[in-house]
Amino acid sequence: MIDHVRDLASVRDATDRLLSAVIKLNNDSIAEPSRLPGWTRGHVLAHLARNADALVNVLAGRPMYASAEARDADIERDAPRPPAAQLADVRESAARFEAQAAVPADWSRTITMRNGVTDSASRVPFRRWVEVELHHVDLGVGYELEDLPQEFVRREIAFLAARFSGNATVPPTRITDGTHAWSTGREGAPDDATITVSGPAPEVVGWLSGRRDGSALTAEGGLLPTLPPL
Repeated sequence: MIDHVRDLASVRDATDRLLSAVIKLNNDSIAEPSRLPGWTRGHVLAHLARNADALVNVLAGRPMYASAEARDADIERDAPRPPAAQLADVRESAARFEAQAAVPADWSRTITMRNGVTDSASRVPFRRWVEVELHHVDLGVGYELEDLPQEFVRREIAFLAARFSGNATVPPTRITDGTHAWSTGREGAPDDATITVSGPAPEVVGWLSGRRDGSALTAEGGLLPTLPPL
């Protein structure tokens, strides 16, 4: 069962770690490329701030973004700002998200995300946690997948495995970190062999999220599946 209160506390902790890293950036370093193609560190921070506001909209029953074009334009507008402005925006937008999450509400209700994706409101804090943790890694400031909280990594693997479950382009796949196991991909036909992918949990989450190429993983029963973009 999803514990949104506990996840909100995890979001606060992750945000504090991120802010402690951002405060060390200067005008030059914030304009340097991030690990996301085509985005500077400023783009990543602008996205994080606007995502917090977008999730405020979701919890309040409004559209997540006015449009895809508006979302992209807001990020481009905010990306070139100096570190102090970026830091304040990430901090203040995080506070707005936390304030909206504190409004009494039915956390079992269904909410609508981008592109018509629906989910339980109770999962919104975890979705925000994902944004903060993975984009902290994307900044390329010394926080790596190996530094992610173990609970987060296990849950994110399960979440991403579910995203690819039933996808016709992904063969039936069993994923294991040696302790836990997850299934994903299309439902196997009689002649559709299951591929077992194994390796350390940070490498697994890196592969599933498109942040690592999977070369540190072992595939048995076939080649390492090529995953579609998220």
